[in-house]
Amino acid sequence: MARPRPLPPPNPPTGYGKLPIGRWFMFAGIVGLLVLVAGATLTTGTLARLSEARHEVIDVVDPAALATLDLSVALAAQEGAIRSFGLTSDRQYLSAYRQARADEDRAVDRVAGLVPGHRLEAIRRASAEWRAQYAEPVLGGAALTRENAKVNSIRFGEVRAALNIQRTHLESLHASRSQQLEQRAGSFTFALGLLAAVLVGVLILLGVIVRHVVLRPVAELTSQVRAVAQGDFDRSLKVDRPAELSELSGHIDAMRRRILAQWRASEEQAQELRRSNGELEQFAYVASHDLQEPLRKVASFTQMLEQRYGDQLDDKAKQYIAFAVDGAKRMQLLINDLLDFSRVGRVGAEKVPLDSALPLADALHNLAVRVEESGADVSHGPLPEVVGNRTQLTQLFQNLISNAIKFRADEPPTVRIEARESGDDMWEFSCADNGIGIEEKYADKVFLIFQRLHTRDRYPGTGIGLALCRKIVEYHGGRIWLDSQEREGHGTTVRWTLPGRSHG
Repeated sequence: MARPRPLPPPNPPTGYGKLPIGRWFMFAGIVGLLVLVAGATLTTGTLARLSEARHEVIDVVDPAALATLDLSVALAAQEGAIRSFGLTSDRQYLSAYRQARADEDRAVDRVAGLVPGHRLEAIRRASAEWRAQYAEPVLGGAALTRENAKVNSIRFGEVRAALNIQRTHLESLHASRSQQLEQRAGSFTFALGLLAAVLVGVLILLGVIVRHVVLRPVAELTSQVRAVAQGDFDRSLKVDRPAELSELSGHIDAMRRRILAQWRASEEQAQELRRSNGELEQFAYVASHDLQEPLRKVASFTQMLEQRYGDQLDDKAKQYIAFAVDGAKRMQLLINDLLDFSRVGRVGAEKVPLDSALPLADALHNLAVRVEESGADVSHGPLPEVVGNRTQLTQLFQNLISNAIKFRADEPPTVRIEARESGDDMWEFSCADNGIGIEEKYADKVFLIFQRLHTRDRYPGTGIGLALCRKIVEYHGGRIWLDSQEREGHGTTVRWTLPGRSHG
């Protein structure tokens, strides 16, 4: 059949409705980008102001209030330590006083680093006057009198007043900064809401564009393609927009027309192929019946000739008769093997879930005489359930065990059948023997039809056994190979895979 000439591509689309998809989305992308930039600028500004207000409250005002509280505790601890020392003269209160002085210095430094100002200086002056007029004299050994107690009350009252002023200032600062934080948080929320609303609007616009430019034309093209797929091969395919889908529909329609022309032209070839397959089936029938009958007659009458006229024939004639009988039998065996090879996957090949031990038992039953005569030891481990054809799997086991017995070494043959899971619900089988082995360079050749590694005089056969095994395994969806780790003289291990029960 002549190769069809390619159809010319459809004309490039033109017009507003046939703008390319990329241009539609470029316009939408530009609008969306401008909106995002404006929204991001607004949101970033409000977020920066919100962060600034949050920093004022959390990182400045609140830590300053805590440091002021620590300062108040340190001053109160000093006053208590001095009073206790003046009453008891116990020097352990001096250590408490010095520790409280150190705490005061640290607290003052923290407050000065956060909110420096005149209020902190007032606290410093008041505490210095209290120490100069009360604490130091008591530490110097002055007795506690009413005058000292009055000085302590006045001066430490000034310290408390300065601390109260500082706390009031921090509370006022905290209130103002908190109000500012709430206002900026509201502005940020409003900006986010506005940005979200704009984004929703952009998404709606994009949805309208996608529906108008992409989804509706795609649905139209899909319905046309579905109609063609359901058998309406004469239906043309065409959409108007966008440009890419319009061009694509034109190409698909051109491809549809080419395929339709080729399909109609191939109907004649299909009829010819069916006729040829029928002739091959007829040939197989002739090979299995008409060809084997003359061969049986040749072998039978040749043997009768030897029996009736054997005393009149010399040794050379008897040798010729033996050659003829042997040739006829080999031809019969070859025809049977070829028929078995051709029937795989074609005649009576239904695959069902079954226990793989059953075809193995059938094979051992068929080989019982050969196993007994050769003294072979055939064993197997636990075998799984697989999906396959019992007759063909019996033939698979029978050919592998028969080869192991045929190609044995000096010692009695030992054959071991094993199975293990190999993933994807597949089972890997192995048939290992202690025979003469196969060189690694012949690992692929042995599975080809009519390929022999030994002469017929030494090991009889047609050279189809392992090729038949390969065809059976591949028909079942597996693969078969020779274990490359085995060497000649150390036996042979053939491995193959079969599908598990869930494949059924």
